[in-house]
Amino acid sequence: MKALLLVDHADEKLQLTEVDRPEPKPGQALIKIKAAALNRRDQWCREGKYPNLVYNCIMGSDGSGVVESVGHAEDTSWVGKEVIINPNINWGYNSAAQSPDYRLLGMPDNGTFAEYIVVNVDRLHSKPANLDMEAAAALPLAGVTAYRAVFTQGHVKSGDNVLISGVGGGVAQFAFLFSVAAGANTYITSSNNQKLEKAIELGAKGGFNYKTVDWPKTALKQTGGFDVVIDSAGGDQINDFIRMINPAGSIVFYGATNGLPKSLDLYRLFWSQGRLQGSTMGSDEEFEAMIAFIEKHKIKPVIDSIRPFDDIISGFNDLKDGKQFGKIIIKIS
Repeated sequence: MKALLLVDHADEKLQLTEVDRPEPKPGQALIKIKAAALNRRDQWCREGKYPNLVYNCIMGSDGSGVVESVGHAEDTSWVGKEVIINPNINWGYNSAAQSPDYRLLGMPDNGTFAEYIVVNVDRLHSKPANLDMEAAAALPLAGVTAYRAVFTQGHVKSGDNVLISGVGGGVAQFAFLFSVAAGANTYITSSNNQKLEKAIELGAKGGFNYKTVDWPKTALKQTGGFDVVIDSAGGDQINDFIRMINPAGSIVFYGATNGLPKSLDLYRLFWSQGRLQGSTMGSDEEFEAMIAFIEKHKIKPVIDSIRPFDDIISGFNDLKDGKQFGKIIIKIS
């Protein structure tokens, strides 16, 4: 079968090649992958920036497909069903934080950038009825990460003023869609005015280009302040967010692509009773809740593009350059 491997090569760490098709053991299912989606994590692995890299494994955390066979007769009810795959492995029993043994599908375990994958049956969920295979493939990792950030950590509710930074990214666009669906007054940032306009078309109350001088002052004047900020970049803009949150407001961050802030305005943060909250992917319970929320509100992911498997490297390149708005989908079969 065709698969995209992470390899230890000086020039290009991605290799599209032929590998043996896996076979399910008891408790496992063989899924014929129909579509997969790229995440920034995949590009970080390509660049050698992700910790504890394991080479010669199949990349990809997100996927949808059809169950072709199972390893035990008691699981035959899954055969023929359209499914999405929960990429969590060993979250653990503490819903507040992942276990030391937690890992994700798609490095070190073989992932979804392949014509077939074997996963444990308890990782399977029926594909939401309102989504086709390509849209469903966009959900797993970005969807559960956004759900945890918005609801578990951010406690976003109807009427809140919410700011989502960097709206073009996969997690950010889900956080935006979830916040809008929850009835919050949702604002967004981007360095691309076209992305801002697109988000406003999709329900944002307003948007701010963070390359604009004094944009935080403009945001404060327009909104009066934010109850929740959802951020993936970190860096010095954290202090802008501290100045923009309302009393007892929260800043939830699920990444730090801009690195560490040179300083942190702790005086303002404690005096405002503010909260700076880290967040990661999400638990199995949050994965189920995310699917139920999407089905209830008939949310459709924002799709940047759908590309053939042979063109998957171009998707990585666009992800690196930040050109996408929404998820980059790879049509496998």
